[in-house]
Amino acid sequence: MLEKYLQDALIIWATIDPIGTMALFTALTAHQTSAQRRRTAIKTVLYAGTVLLGSIVVGQIILTAMGIRLVSFQLSGGIILFLFGLQMIFGSGNQTSTTEPEHDIAVFPLAIPATATPGAILAVILMTDNHVHPVSVQVGTALITVGILTITLLLLLLSTRIIKILGVNGASILTRVMGIIVAALSVEFVMNALGVGQWIGPAP
Repeated sequence: MLEKYLQDALIIWATIDPIGTMALFTALTAHQTSAQRRRTAIKTVLYAGTVLLGSIVVGQIILTAMGIRLVSFQLSGGIILFLFGLQMIFGSGNQTSTTEPEHDIAVFPLAIPATATPGAILAVILMTDNHVHPVSVQVGTALITVGILTITLLLLLLSTRIIKILGVNGASILTRVMGIIVAALSVEFVMNALGVGQWIGPAP
């Protein structure tokens, strides 16, 4: 049992990627005040936690009932993430401001798909398969997810110090670099969903 929980923790950490989320958060909230960044960080983790824990409880049931394959979910997430990566690269740098009432970056892209990534959602659904694992094991996996999300929140709150060091120009450069990384990550999602990675071999 301990081995399963350790494996679950490693997989959830890798798919949520708290360090990568912190870097993206730092880039997108560089022009916010400290109070705004704190609120954005809390909302990001709360929204992502709701999605991931909800996926553990009813994700498998909903996808099965709607006839949606897990691979289709991963493919659509990759496409959406790619479009956002392009916006980060070629945007003016202020398009992600939370002053736009119709766009809360805590929801998109920070909660989904940066924190609650398609890979993380798929992982928690598969690791809590109702046909394989009892409820007690699923609760353990859910607690591990909460723990990693708590670490993610702490890292996001510490990003304020990083922004002070970078300055405005540094944050602008970081935004575009993260845009390239996000676009590359989205391509990985699509390739994995299509099975292309199996044909060309593992990443270096």
